Amino acid sequence: MPSATKALTIGDQEAGFSTYCQALRRLVADGRDLNAIRRTVCWDYLNRLHTSLPKDYRSPDELIQRFQKEASPAQAD
Repeated sequence: MPSATKALTIGDQEAGFSTYCQALRRLVADGRDLNAIRRTVCWDYLNRLHTSLPKDYRSPDELIQRFQKEASPAQAD
């Protein structure tokens, strides 16, 4: 797991949620494999949010599956 230079609080991570989702969506769109994605900071922060507040945030693995499904119809064109 990557280590950030500054430990973010849950509040800081919540504030960056949409940014982390955009980064994850971009990694999926770029065709990165799952192991490479799991080594990113955005996956780490999304996983921490899901672990800390599971009712409020989906797991990053679920988000990856959703983004892959969304990208599939576009690739068929």
